[in-house]
Amino acid sequence: MGRYLLRRLAFLLVSLALASVVLFVLLRLLPGDPANALTSVGASPEQIAAARHSIGSDRPLPEQFTHWLGQLTSGDLGTSFVSSLPVGPEVTARLNVTVPLTLAAFVLAVVIAVPVGFVAAYKRRTWYGAVLSGISQLGIAVPVFWLGMILIAVFALNAGWLPSGGFPQDGWAAPAEAVRSLVLPVVTIALVMGASLIRYVRSATLDVLGSDYLRTARALGASFPKAMWRHGLRNASVPVISILGIELASTLLGAVVVESVYALPGLGSLLATGIAQHDYPVVQGVLFVSTLAVLLIGFAADLIQRVIDPRLRGRLSGGAR
Repeated sequence: MGRYLLRRLAFLLVSLALASVVLFVLLRLLPGDPANALTSVGASPEQIAAARHSIGSDRPLPEQFTHWLGQLTSGDLGTSFVSSLPVGPEVTARLNVTVPLTLAAFVLAVVIAVPVGFVAAYKRRTWYGAVLSGISQLGIAVPVFWLGMILIAVFALNAGWLPSGGFPQDGWAAPAEAVRSLVLPVVTIALVMGASLIRYVRSATLDVLGSDYLRTARALGASFPKAMWRHGLRNASVPVISILGIELASTLLGAVVVESVYALPGLGSLLATGIAQHDYPVVQGVLFVSTLAVLLIGFAADLIQRVIDPRLRGRLSGGAR
């Protein structure tokens, strides 16, 4: 297991290094000049050249990349071209919105998907099993921004129960208001994510229900709940955990849409602003942190799978020898 962890950590570091190169190169290929965001309309060539010199965009690309890489190794995400403020604290402040939003939506989606997916599989030959499967398919097809606008219209504009958007200026210093502002965004993400997860939970449960080991356990006298708990749950959870990791990562990366709908000051809005202003350090900082989070989520999901499934551990130890 120790060798596996070392290999996975090495893979994570290599992936992060390659991602940093890709991010840096792709940003420089985008049309536009970051110096334009620092100068007024109709600025002279001398003023534009001075702006480029002040932010270092006139230096050779290898020198710019080396400088950025040196900052990363010391934990510094750079300084914004536009605001001249450190990117790291700004990203951290935005994570205080994006991370609770993503985690709360993820937990709610799992709470919805696991029992519904199991019932949809176990009662697949009944009318309500078919209805649950149909609802999950419909939920997958619903655009998240459209669902967000529907929830705003129903629960914010018409009923007035919840705010339609925004986040308290005091942040989590006003916890009640902060939680209220995240209720609709969390429900929006959870419903769409839950619809997708129901399909995977249903599929994994169907595989277990048709397995030989479950039939053998029932033939030996175990009740269905006991057989599912002792034999089925672990086997069904292995493929689902992989999907959970993918869904959590995609939700973190896709939060920009929901944050735009609800005007939340999270990573998504910071990324959108940075792209519009060609603020390379901001965009690089947000995407680098997001990439790191995705890699860590994948690492954690892979590790949990091996803890749960002894077959993967045996395959790992066999390969190590």
